[in-house]
Amino acid sequence: MDTKGIEQVLNLLHSTAAQAAGGSAKAVDAGDVNFAQVLKHSIDQVNNAQKQATQMAENLAAGNSEQNLHEVMIALQTASISFQEMVQVRNRLVSAYQDVMNMQV
Repeated sequence: MDTKGIEQVLNLLHSTAAQAAGGSAKAVDAGDVNFAQVLKHSIDQVNNAQKQATQMAENLAAGNSEQNLHEVMIALQTASISFQEMVQVRNRLVSAYQDVMNMQV
């Protein structure tokens, strides 16, 4: 089984999630990767980005003068795009699982 494509997707997902969370992207070494941990970490980062964007929007709606409309809109769009990316990864994983389950041995 060719895992190079999966490793590239994981690296891309990890770097995108790190950028969305405001951190720096680091390369993931294929030798010490636990797929479940990487997937959970990525989901947690998307969740945190959504929570942060929601909190910023609530602060803006409450009249908090520290919240800038542009920053709130950027945070909301970043969270939305991160979520859409996560949904696409999930769809690909489900499709790959179904393909494997439909293989004849």
